[in-house]
Amino acid sequence: MVPLVCLLLFLAMTGHSSATYCLCNDGVGDQALQTTLDYACGNGADCSAIQQNGACYNPNTVKDHCNYAVNSYFQNKGQVTGSCDFAGTASVSANPPTNIPSTCTYPSSSTGTTPTTTPTAAGTPTSLGGGTGTAFSPTGTTTGINEPNHAVALVTSINNILFTFFITLWIVMQGCL
Repeated sequence: MVPLVCLLLFLAMTGHSSATYCLCNDGVGDQALQTTLDYACGNGADCSAIQQNGACYNPNTVKDHCNYAVNSYFQNKGQVTGSCDFAGTASVSANPPTNIPSTCTYPSSSTGTTPTTTPTAAGTPTSLGGGTGTAFSPTGTTTGINEPNHAVALVTSINNILFTFFITLWIVMQGCL
């Protein structure tokens, strides 16, 4: 019985990736995606790779450029809760986009400094591809734990950590490790 539990614990801990990406949602219009792209590029995303002749320029669509920009923003902001919403145009994903060229790399972990807050307003962001430059925050009017779905995620994470701790403690007490 103990070897079976050890195997299950091992598989549970190694069976998932900790990679986290931020991608623009399907079904969102090009104008909203362009606004999201403009905001991300003007407020912390490194958008040099989606400029003409950049490693991630192709495919040259608003959606693909939006994916790259919001993911860069999300990673540079330290994957802070609420930094991948953009008024509902983007969301967190465990997988990168499927149509990226081999020359393009999507970071899946934090590459920047950890922010103290998530921005709620912006100036005029740099426009890529002819956008209007309308600015908005990643989450609208609320950020972080103020949103009920973020509180649920926090409680779930704590429960997972405690569950793993107690299972590991039980296995150690059984002499498995």
